Amino acid sequence: MTKGAKTAKIAKTAGVLLLACMLCLAAACGGQQAGGGDGQAQAAVRTDAGAGAESAREAGGEQANEQAGERKLEGTVIIDGSGTVYPLMARIAESYMIEEQPGVSVQVGRAGSSAGFKKFIPGELDFADASRPIKAEEIAQLEERGLKLGEDVLEFKLAYDGLTMVINKENTWAVEMTAEEVLGMYVSGQYAADDRVKWSDIRPEWPAEEIKFFGPNENHGTYEFFFETLLGKRDLVTTVNLQQEYSTLVDLVSKDKNAIAFFGYGYYAANADKLNAVKIDFGNGPVAPSEETIGEGLAYEAFTRPVFTYLNAGHAKEKPQVLDFAYYVLEKAPQFAGETGFAPLAASKYDEYKAQLDALQRP
Repeated sequence: MTKGAKTAKIAKTAGVLLLACMLCLAAACGGQQAGGGDGQAQAAVRTDAGAGAESAREAGGEQANEQAGERKLEGTVIIDGSGTVYPLMARIAESYMIEEQPGVSVQVGRAGSSAGFKKFIPGELDFADASRPIKAEEIAQLEERGLKLGEDVLEFKLAYDGLTMVINKENTWAVEMTAEEVLGMYVSGQYAADDRVKWSDIRPEWPAEEIKFFGPNENHGTYEFFFETLLGKRDLVTTVNLQQEYSTLVDLVSKDKNAIAFFGYGYYAANADKLNAVKIDFGNGPVAPSEETIGEGLAYEAFTRPVFTYLNAGHAKEKPQVLDFAYYVLEKAPQFAGETGFAPLAASKYDEYKAQLDALQRP
């Protein structure tokens, strides 16, 4: 036997022993659930529970097999896209790998909505997360590849997010603003010809200090929602500093009392110890973003948007682990939405999406 073959055999044996130990431990614990962690800190989420079986996996995944009366799956599920949706999808993925299918590696990226679609359209991903709906040009690119939205690609709304304006903890003046003020200050030329806007330009009684504008860059659906939907495609101030990583935005605002930024409520909720959220007056008094105010027909509706995941239906038909994870996403999204700073949809909506998955299994 060659040295490489011995190594492979040892790895395989270790994987079997690891899996056997896990099953024994689960039985000894009387079926208690493993504790979850914080998925927000990971750029790609996976568990090592099935690492010993990695060498036995193929890129397309493995067929399900019945073991001890439970359906055990192996393989990978590849997800990328929205950084806003990332905390929710990462939390679901973490739970799935710990509680449901430790033999499946679910990898969750956060390149941004647009960047995610660029990978999803040519078939590199199983799911594309997005904080805005798929665009007409992206649908056309799918069709060029023979894929039809609603048949070959399924669109699932996961939850509602509220775009949140955040400021430094030392900022004691701009804690409440009108929607017109907070949007207008980001529009080029609205308050200052050179876009060096001061707080006193917004309200005379505020400090005569220059505002430092921040936000996510063009890769993110949050930027597109802010720029296209809320600003009506009006040019942003030339002084705005756009970043790829939300963690960078949190750091920048937390260190500058004159900073302001926009991103999804979930990132604010996870960093409320470092930042304050601006209460927005939409015409009926200031409203703080929260799980109780974000959603259709609620007080923060004007800054509310749905967030999505898009499923490659062909992959779901071919790879059991992808279909199984899709069901799990729809099952757990309502529960984990609240934990990660989102507001869930009506239960009937998730049931509607599950019916679409059921249809994939019919001949």
